[in-house]
Amino acid sequence: MSARGEFSSRIGFILAAAGSAVGLGNIWGFPTQVASNGGAAFVLVYIVLAFALAYPVLMAELIIGRATRANMVDALGEITGSKIGRFTGVWGFITVSLILAFYAIVAGVMVAFCAAPISNMLGQSEVSAWLTADMSSDSGVTRNIVFCGLFMALTASIVSGGVKDGIERWSVRLMPALLLIISLLIIYVLSLDGAMEGLKHYVLPDFSKILNPDLLIGAMGQAFFSMSLGVGTMLVYGSYIGKNEKLSSLGASVAMVDIGVAILAGLLIIPAMYVALHNGVEIFSESGDLIAGPGLIFAVLPAFFDTMGAVGNVVVLAFFALMIIAAVTSSISMLEVPVAYVVESKGMGRKRSVWLLALGIFVISCVIALNFQQLFGLVIAITTEYSQPLLGLMLCIFAGWVWQRDQILAEIKHGNEQAERGLFWKIWPWYIKFVCPVVIILMFYRSVMA
Repeated sequence: MSARGEFSSRIGFILAAAGSAVGLGNIWGFPTQVASNGGAAFVLVYIVLAFALAYPVLMAELIIGRATRANMVDALGEITGSKIGRFTGVWGFITVSLILAFYAIVAGVMVAFCAAPISNMLGQSEVSAWLTADMSSDSGVTRNIVFCGLFMALTASIVSGGVKDGIERWSVRLMPALLLIISLLIIYVLSLDGAMEGLKHYVLPDFSKILNPDLLIGAMGQAFFSMSLGVGTMLVYGSYIGKNEKLSSLGASVAMVDIGVAILAGLLIIPAMYVALHNGVEIFSESGDLIAGPGLIFAVLPAFFDTMGAVGNVVVLAFFALMIIAAVTSSISMLEVPVAYVVESKGMGRKRSVWLLALGIFVISCVIALNFQQLFGLVIAITTEYSQPLLGLMLCIFAGWVWQRDQILAEIKHGNEQAERGLFWKIWPWYIKFVCPVVIILMFYRSVMA
């Protein structure tokens, strides 16, 4: 075991990395994109693009991380031999910290909504009303700050345990729990009236939409961004992988788990929305599309749970527990990016760096929460629509054009002596050099012009 920590098992890494990729976006973003873009046709395109585009970038991060055994700043500085690499690493450090700042607000609200049914069962209706207040209302802002702080404390307590005793230990517990809860909820929801209509909408493909530009671009974006790419989480996790592991198969396993959870989320959310419609809950926006994002999670589904009577408290508890698990497995990977940098480059102890960084990010969260209408959407747009794709583009350029190919091959050969003759090495270098940058530029152009 190296001094900087290392995953102790293959399954530990796969569950930790998959947990990083499986976040709130998988639960509320993927299902509604599927429903609005040809059902199973979108799923098919998404699966193809996840392996054709997102997987190569994921592999770039894992290879860079394991080769350098360093945080994002030092790793990119080493492979580029320039200040541009280090600057890109710092840029990633700042971006992932800002993402975690708004993510923790949303995740904190998930914790509050999970506590609401417990307060209902105890007859504390006023407490329940505060816990489920609108995010931008005065009471909602107070609730946002309180539960954001609780969520950041939970995240910091896990990360402070280190790679093996913190991140890995909790990932191998939380990910199976996530899969169990989502499976039980799917079985229950599919037994309700209206579910079959939603299931039909989800699994029957409308192939007339398969070449629709919006479907293709949407699937590209979902495939790329659902795997936590561009901000260094996979790079840092890659730096904790043992040299005896075969990277190409590890990366494929992470991609498959991420895709699988996204598909399961659709199998839960879309039928649940049509059950809600059957129970008199409005599930369509003014434009005629299914309601997505926070509106889906904090308005449509809670209204659906309210129509279920006493059993609704149990279902809402399980659902928001699912959301919290998805949030935690992502947040610990995000916090690890700046922590790894401060510990390795600044020589600060892990526990001290974790709690100081968590406190700093919480302060940013408070600023966003207190200026919710002005800052919340702005920070999300700057980080996920602009900064993240540009960081992904820089990683492709570094791996495809700057880093020496013989050094890359030498790293891939660790754990796979025959790598040079394999299909991965025959395709990946050209993919990361030419195809991925073009696609990311197109995605970025569309997001800017939208």
